[in-house]
Amino acid sequence: MNLIRMKGVNKQYKNGVTAIYDLDLTIEKGDFVFIIGSTGCGKSTLIKMLYREEKPTSGKIIVGGLDVAKLRNGKVYKLRRKLGVVFQDFKLLSKLTVYENVAFALEVFGLPKSEIHEKVLKVLDLVGLKNKAKHYPTELSGGEQQRVAIARAIVNGPKLLICDEPTGNLDEATSMEIMKVLEEINKLGTTIIMVTHDTNIVSLMKKRVILLDAGRILKDYEKGTYTHEGI
Repeated sequence: MNLIRMKGVNKQYKNGVTAIYDLDLTIEKGDFVFIIGSTGCGKSTLIKMLYREEKPTSGKIIVGGLDVAKLRNGKVYKLRRKLGVVFQDFKLLSKLTVYENVAFALEVFGLPKSEIHEKVLKVLDLVGLKNKAKHYPTELSGGEQQRVAIARAIVNGPKLLICDEPTGNLDEATSMEIMKVLEEINKLGTTIIMVTHDTNIVSLMKKRVILLDAGRILKDYEKGTYTHEGI
């Protein structure tokens, strides 16, 4: 079943630069998809349109049944509730503990404290950080901070997790730890879209790979068939 459907999507910025050209893309529920390509190929623009940080100039984008392109600004929260986003730079709140950073994502929905407590501990256990709940971000390694960011992104049970270079600031061993966490989340049913420059990770994971070039899909590799061609 389709979770994402993009049809005839174009994105041109006000400075005249066209980042995405007539793009068609379908992603099924439960997929794990890498989006790769050289700097400036349109990767970031593509995923920003999925969580409505950017709007397409033309074309249709359907995410979880919502027509993202037509979504009014006041209704964007309906989309954001369906997905989580993980960034390269963690974006954790330094004055809050690990527990509080994750709980913060639920408090905005006004859930009871008992429900928040249960969900936060469950998700911290999933990412292997239940024992660090009372620590502050500065007391954690880079890999641990990224795992907190992942926990925060999935604590509300999103159907879709978008990861923008989540291993970009991490060493190879730590990056693979993060990938194992993401694979476990995917096995539980969450669809994952990950932008990365790390061709080693892409080759090892053997997932679907979409190669962008100058705003167009150059190749769409099936699981396990990716080579370093084109990068």
